[in-house]
Amino acid sequence: MSTIELPGYQRTERTHLGETKTVYVAGEGPAVLVCTEIPGITPSVMAFGRRLVDAGYAVALPDLFGTAGAEPTKGRLAKQAIRACISSEFETFRTGRTSSATNWLRAFGRELHAEHGGPGIGVIGMCLTGGFALGMMADEHVLAPVLSQPSMPFALSAAHRADIGLSPDDTAAAVASGCPVLGMRFTGDKLSPPERFETLRRTFGENFVGIEIDSSEGNGHGIAADAHSVVTEAFVDEPGHPTREAHDTMLEFFATRLRAG
Repeated sequence: MSTIELPGYQRTERTHLGETKTVYVAGEGPAVLVCTEIPGITPSVMAFGRRLVDAGYAVALPDLFGTAGAEPTKGRLAKQAIRACISSEFETFRTGRTSSATNWLRAFGRELHAEHGGPGIGVIGMCLTGGFALGMMADEHVLAPVLSQPSMPFALSAAHRADIGLSPDDTAAAVASGCPVLGMRFTGDKLSPPERFETLRRTFGENFVGIEIDSSEGNGHGIAADAHSVVTEAFVDEPGHPTREAHDTMLEFFATRLRAG
């Protein structure tokens, strides 16, 4: 459990399934659960959460790995990637599996909904946790799942690149929910390959909305070829920028799905 305080957030401890995790919360309104990317709750992730608060949402950031508040240095990125590879919570290599970390998040999501009410909650996963929102869709209160640069399982083979990180049972439950899904990635992102979005389109049909931001050489916005994190590290808060447009589409998605009436 983390003992670190983050500016603008309240540190709490939540226990589910016999496991206690630190969760940073802020804001009021419908709840949005933010599953952080490697290497953890970085300053840019904190800033993303504050943007959600400013938009009128109650934000919850579970401290899943890393050092909360620390900058995403190459050393921290490598260290947390290695830890994820050997952790039993994350299915980084095997296909057709749901990461067990989603079990705790499902339980916490039910608690969030009970606390904040409304028609349901939003969930956004990023990078390593990018597909976790799919694993939570079996719960009917998950109404706004967002996948930002989903990167598990790691893209080691054609099968891995096309896999969406769900077991067959959880895939069936997610499809049966009838819930729309929003996905975001950069076109040149090798960690979140295009084959994965193709599988999402085949699986969810019209219920999947995929935003793919051009990061090819010479793109009109100067986006780096290795751009990865759509709403955090690579986010540019300028009108007309593709990451800002993706961010605004996400906010519209949350508003449509989570605000009754």
